[in-house]
Amino acid sequence: MDDQTRLELEAAAFRTLREHLMEKRTDVQNIDMMNLAGFCRNCLSRWYQEAANERGIDMTKDEAREIFYGMTMDEWKANYQTDASDDKKAAFDKSFAENVGPKT
Repeated sequence: MDDQTRLELEAAAFRTLREHLMEKRTDVQNIDMMNLAGFCRNCLSRWYQEAANERGIDMTKDEAREIFYGMTMDEWKANYQTDASDDKKAAFDKSFAENVGPKT
């Protein structure tokens, strides 16, 4: 497989993952994804931002999230985010530290 085809297939897989998470499984909470898989929608948007920044494209965290989510974080939270239990929050803090690093 040539590099361009590989790149196009990877991009298609990413778009499918994004669509799945943003349109088909809005019921799955970020905190649950982070606790189970070590990443969530916010991680994906951060990776998008980092890729843009590495290529000299200025993009803030909020801009990347709005591109990835297709709406502002406030809109996403109002439409889809539910309250998390204290146990889930504690598990999230542990998972975040292990997979992302210390909260800043």
